Amino acid sequence: MSTDLITKIRRNHGLEHATIHVLSSQYKGFGAQGNATLNGFHLNLFADIPADAIEKAAAEALQRMKDGEESLALHPNCGTVLLTTAALATLAGQAIFAFERQRSGKNKLNALDFLGILPSAILGVVMALIVSKPAGMFFQSYTTTGKPGTMEIESVKKISPPWVSRIFRVLLGHQNSAELNSYFIKTRQVSQ
Repeated sequence: MSTDLITKIRRNHGLEHATIHVLSSQYKGFGAQGNATLNGFHLNLFADIPADAIEKAAAEALQRMKDGEESLALHPNCGTVLLTTAALATLAGQAIFAFERQRSGKNKLNALDFLGILPSAILGVVMALIVSKPAGMFFQSYTTTGKPGTMEIESVKKISPPWVSRIFRVLLGHQNSAELNSYFIKTRQVSQ
């Protein structure tokens, strides 16, 4: 039972990404943030893209994945990639400081010690940033799937933007420019 629930969310996550890919080929310079649920996905767009364009993009994305374009389910700006980047960078920096503290035999580092270790910590973080994108894309293959199965789009509905989309609006740099439009794309699995 829980495997079926996870599969539904992974499929919706894949369709969310695929829809953003299709929209990106038709509209330039917009920001997007979304999240998958059991019954579909939320899509928050920082642009004035009409609802019928969202519906067409989602339908095209679904059909393309059914036709074998499974790679549409992966997106380089997915939260999984961002989370992997943050985790690896944090771990790299902390590991360098812990190693240097242990190597020096000091329980506490003073400001001069800190400055001496800082270049190594920066290098460790940069190395983590370099490996984080491919690592994040690898991990993303476990949080999404490009195999929609018997999925169908039931409806596309414009909704009130959730509070979290306002935070992403600032993070994505669209706080002063674009209109915020939110949609819920409802899906279902059809029995065969």
